[in-house]
Amino acid sequence: MDKKTLVTYFSGTGTTEGVAKKLAHAIGADIKQIVPSNTYTAADLDWNDEKSRTSVEHRDQSIRPNMAEPVSVADYDVVFVGYPLWWERAPLIVRTFLESQDFSGKTIVTFATSSSSTNGADGRRLHDSASVASWKTGRRFDAHVDEKTLASWVDGLDL
Repeated sequence: MDKKTLVTYFSGTGTTEGVAKKLAHAIGADIKQIVPSNTYTAADLDWNDEKSRTSVEHRDQSIRPNMAEPVSVADYDVVFVGYPLWWERAPLIVRTFLESQDFSGKTIVTFATSSSSTNGADGRRLHDSASVASWKTGRRFDAHVDEKTLASWVDGLDL
C-alpha cells in the first residue's frame, strides 16, 4: 500500500490488541493504542451488572470517556480503527478518539472483534463522529485470524 497507514485500536481484554498487531504487521502500518485515562477493570466490563461502567455507558451514548493521551492521525492517509463489540457497538472511547481528530481527506476502515456478533463491525454507527472522512466498510474478526487473511482483506478494500 502506497498510502501512509495507521492502525489504531482500543482493547478491553487484549483480543482486539492481538488482531491490531497482526493487521499492522501484515500491511506494514504504524500502530497506536487508544488508551482511556481510566482503565477498564474486570468489574467495569461485567455486562451482567447494570451498574458496571460499560452498562452505564451503553445506556448513555452521550458519554465520552477521556483518553490518557491523544492519538494523532495528522501524518496518515488511511486509519484503521479497531475495537471490541460491546452490545454490537463500538465502546464510547472510540467516539472520543474519532471526535478528537481532524479526519479531512483521510480514509477510515473499522475492524472489530467478537466471538459471535457481526453487527456493529462495519463502523456505520460511527460515521457521525468523523463525518468528513471517507469511510470503507469494516469487518469483524475473531482472535485467531491470521495475517494472510488480514492482508487479503485489506488488498480487497481498494485503498
